[in-house]
Formats: sequence, C-alpha cells, structure tokens
Amino acid sequence: MPVSPESVIKDLKEQKFAPVYFLQGEEPYYIDLICDLIEKNALPESERSFNQVIMYGKDVDMGVVLNNARRFPMMAQRQVVIVKEAQELADLNKEEGQKLLGNYIQTPLPSTVLVFAHKHKTIDGRKPLAKILDKMAVLVDSPKVRDYKLPDWISGYFREKGLTAKPSTLQLLAENIGADLSRLANEIDKLSINLQGKQTEITPELVQQYVGISKDYNVFELQKALVERNVLKANKIIQYFEADPKSNPLVLNVAALFGFFTKVLLVHAATDKTEKALAALLKVNPFFVKDYLAATRTFPFGKTIQIIGFLREADIRSKGIDSGNATEGEIMKELIFKILH
Repeated sequence: MPVSPESVIKDLKEQKFAPVYFLQGEEPYYIDLICDLIEKNALPESERSFNQVIMYGKDVDMGVVLNNARRFPMMAQRQVVIVKEAQELADLNKEEGQKLLGNYIQTPLPSTVLVFAHKHKTIDGRKPLAKILDKMAVLVDSPKVRDYKLPDWISGYFREKGLTAKPSTLQLLAENIGADLSRLANEIDKLSINLQGKQTEITPELVQQYVGISKDYNVFELQKALVERNVLKANKIIQYFEADPKSNPLVLNVAALFGFFTKVLLVHAATDKTEKALAALLKVNPFFVKDYLAATRTFPFGKTIQIIGFLREADIRSKGIDSGNATEGEIMKELIFKILH
C-alpha cells in the first residue's frame, strides 16, 4: 500500500532516508514538499555540488536517470538524484523504461536516494512496475483534497503552526481559496509570520488584514445573505465582486453556490434530519448544519431545484457560452435576482 505523505515527512525530518521514492498524484503540494525536504536535508550544503543531481523528465530518459543513480558518492555518505516533472519522462510509460526502473528498484544502490516527482497523474496500477514500486520503494499517493475536507486540512495546518480558528474562519478560507494547498499553506505561513506568536486564534479580521479576503464581502457571506433573503446585503456583495473580478471570479463563485445548494437539496431529501445525521450526509462540520436547515426553510424543494438550474446556466455563461455581451458582473446580478425572486 502507498504510504501517507505525513509519515514520509516525519521520517525525513528524523533523517531517515530510503533508496527510492516515487511521489505521484493530482495534488502537487506534498510532492513538492517531500522533494524540497530531501533536496535541502539529505546532504550538507558543502556536499551538494558533487553529490546532488536534479534533472527534469522532459530532458532525460530512464537510462540517464539510472546511470546517475548507480554512481557512488564522492567523499560522502550518500548522493541524491531527483527527477522533477517525472511524468514527462518519455519512456516511463513504455515497457522498456518501466522494466529498467523495475530492475533498479529491486536492487537499488544503498548510497543513492533516488526521487521521482510524478505530478498530476499516477502510474497504471495494473502494470508490473506499480506492484514493484508498492512493495520495494516508498510509494506516495497525493490525491486532491476534497472540498468538504478542506476545513479539516486547514485546521490541521493551523495546529502545526500553533494556531487555532473557529469553523467559520476555516470555511472562509476554504470557500475563497479553494483546494490549492500550496496557496493555503503560504497564506497560513504569512499569518504566522505576521503574528509572531502575539495571538494564536485566527479571526476573520486577521484573514482580511493579512490574506486579503474580506470578512464581509465573500461568497460565504453571500450564501448567508441569500438564506436570510437580505437583498441589500446580497447586492452589496455582488457589487464588490463586480468591482474586483480578478479576485472574485464568477466561475469560482458559481461553483461555491452550486456546492451549497446541492447540499440544501440533500437536506430536503434526507429522512433523518438530526444534526449528527445531516453532518455525516453533507460531510460538513456540525457547526454548519443549522445553515443548511435554515436554507431549506427559505428555499422549498421545488425552488432549490430551480436554483440549481439557474446555477448551471450561469456556469455555462461564465465560460463564454450563450453569454452574449454580458459581463461577469451582469451574469452574477441576474443569477442573484433569479435566486431571490
């Protein structure tokens, strides 16, 4: 079975290195993080010029990679060979290249740390190479984090930095940044650096100050305004979006609203409407269940289905289909009008 990125990171921080790492998956954050840890910690800086080789998949083939891996280190305990963008290796998906790598993995040079950073895809699990990697190398799968798991991921990263945040703040970051783990980590690092231990709880005000996400004008607040049928507040928010479309792209706002109203539809259809059951069904923190229940009271079943239709139409128009000369702001205003009336 593939090992978790977290367990590999723990070993690397303890200076435990394996002969072969194969890092693969749609989420590049952990692949880059593990590569960086090996690149910066496997060798002292004074040894890197002779014993660390970094190459890119598009520039080499498997033969070149393995010839480098079979060299002995110069006056050092180990050498490091890192193949970045390994998915671009021309012969990695060919039988010959896979056979070469499979043979090496079965008898690797103990003094070499060989790393493949294979981003945005995975090796075909049916191939012999996948089975060899699973058994004899450190195979790491890095899948995309699902939207509903983002608040938990953010909370965990906060804990690593000695920070805390309420569910609403976690949701604010998740809704506005999305499943871009690298950006989320960078923004949390920025918060940590700016606070310098003076405050440990991250509030929406701090997010606004250091991340640039408005605590009052964001898609999370727009959802609340719609549920409350607060026409004035909803229009203020979409005017704010219209004034800065680069920071508030229509396609992302529509996607967030679509996710919200899809969950509202699930609540309508649920037979067990207890907080615990709905939290499990919607895959959300129980803190937010009351928001979805309130939404079902504002938007009956038939209206919710109609709103999902409006959102599908807006999504198509946001991508330039049947949009005419309408701007993003105009499409958003029309969408909100249809939802509220």
